[in-house]
Amino acid sequence: MPSTNRQSPNLQSPNLQSFGKLRTSSPISPYVHIFFMDGVGLGDDDPAVNPFVTANLPNLTDLLGEGWYLQGNARIHTPRASLIPTDATLGVPGRPQSATGQAAILTGKNVPQLIGEHYGPKPNTAVADIIRQGTIFSDVAAAGQNAALITPYPQGYFDAVNRGKRLYSAVPLAAVSAGLPLMNAADLRNGRAVSPGFTGQGWHDFLGFTDIPILTLPEAGERIAALAASYQFSFFEHWPSDRAGHRGPLADAVHHLEMIDVALGGLLNAWDENAGLLIITSDHGNIEEKDHRRHTANPVPTILVGKQHAELGAQIRDLTDIAPVVRQFFATNSTS
Repeated sequence: MPSTNRQSPNLQSPNLQSFGKLRTSSPISPYVHIFFMDGVGLGDDDPAVNPFVTANLPNLTDLLGEGWYLQGNARIHTPRASLIPTDATLGVPGRPQSATGQAAILTGKNVPQLIGEHYGPKPNTAVADIIRQGTIFSDVAAAGQNAALITPYPQGYFDAVNRGKRLYSAVPLAAVSAGLPLMNAADLRNGRAVSPGFTGQGWHDFLGFTDIPILTLPEAGERIAALAASYQFSFFEHWPSDRAGHRGPLADAVHHLEMIDVALGGLLNAWDENAGLLIITSDHGNIEEKDHRRHTANPVPTILVGKQHAELGAQIRDLTDIAPVVRQFFATNSTS
């Protein structure tokens, strides 16, 4: 792996005290996983526009109830989970964008307000500087705990970054700025990572990695759950959902949502709710309005699964509240 992915900047986070010393009396430490879906918002009850309306989503419906995907709903609380309609506009005019939205999730800062606009898809200098000041990744790493971005990248990605031909998006930038190596093809091959498209089929079809094991969608979800349990903090980035919003017909978006639901079914079935906090969220809306190809200003769903889901979910209103909730979870489940 290129050496640039192993650099460890001297970052000082103001939030390290939130992590404390994680509990050692139990064989299982508390952990957090963010399952990130790019470009997924809450939309209207219109089957001609919103693919959620006609998609068959048994796992999420079983978790949250009918109609959970509609904007205008109040917060949803079930015995197992909470869904919070989450503001992605952050008080800044315009359509939310990927770089500033993802940075807000990971830093807890109102990044669009700080730079004066929504910006994306890749971070500009201002967004990158905010990310380098500290994120959940760097908080956990600097506290001596383990963290990982469990989505892998092919060698061509690293080569392009090293040549200056490609910029990191916000999430991998946050990981490498915390001194964490990005996962690569070997990690995917050996089960240490999960493809952004879940199964690994795309690595065969488009990248030529014919030795990558193919997973079923439930197996991919189960692997995410297993990997999450081996880190204090982990992050899975599913970016193809945003592409499904920007491109293709409504029927393709329906199929894409159904694919996500099956993968999430595997993840939810394998999740240890007594030890782990699962956060499913997004950076901005998109796929829920297929009558255009732009991002939306709709709220995004933030779903919490774990024994403290209701208490922690009550503190979330916008994207900047997610990082503080992660920090509180660690603080609550630690000893001084």
